[in-house]
Amino acid sequence: MADLLGARADRDHSGRVEIRFSGSGGQGMLLAAAIVAEAATAQGEHVAQTQTYGPEARGGAAKAEVIVAHDDIDYPEVLTPDISLVLSQAAYAKYAGDTAAGGLLVYDSGLVDPAGAPESWTLCGLPFTQAAADELGKTVVANIVSLGALVAVSDVLPVDAVEQAVVSRVPERFRELNAEAFRLGLRLAREAGDAAGAAGEEPSAAARASAPSA
Repeated sequence: MADLLGARADRDHSGRVEIRFSGSGGQGMLLAAAIVAEAATAQGEHVAQTQTYGPEARGGAAKAEVIVAHDDIDYPEVLTPDISLVLSQAAYAKYAGDTAAGGLLVYDSGLVDPAGAPESWTLCGLPFTQAAADELGKTVVANIVSLGALVAVSDVLPVDAVEQAVVSRVPERFRELNAEAFRLGLRLAREAGDAAGAAGEEPSAAARASAPSA
């Protein structure tokens, strides 16, 4: 997929990319956003990070957001995310609709039905939670699995930079588990892309075809 930093730079000359992470409270969206923010900062990019707190902190739809830009960020709020990561149906209903025309929607295909998604969006649906349970025995790292897939399909940041941020943001005893989860997400996305490519599909169709049913 094209470099979204570069693509957005063609529109506003700042290289600004807006990313929204959403799911149920407790699914680790704040951690995923913090990892991306740390990785982008390490790459010398300008970064703004925000999150939503309140009665939905656990169980309801919750979100965290990151803006990455080559230049100064003059407005720190995400309005039309270029990339949306969604891990729950409630979050899809509440937040995904803001995704920019031509944007990328990455979602957990076992938990989210992207009904009504515009044809202009590129969809990447993969079973993050199920894969975390089956291959790692821990659904708690589904957020990191999904982050690996997001990095693989967006090219928004170097893989190595994000993996290093994953390792640095979690307690030492959980570092290997989270590194494995990140690499699992990379593999899921790449395997889905390879399978769709072998079927001769166009990039957007390939992404949509990567969404297995739950």
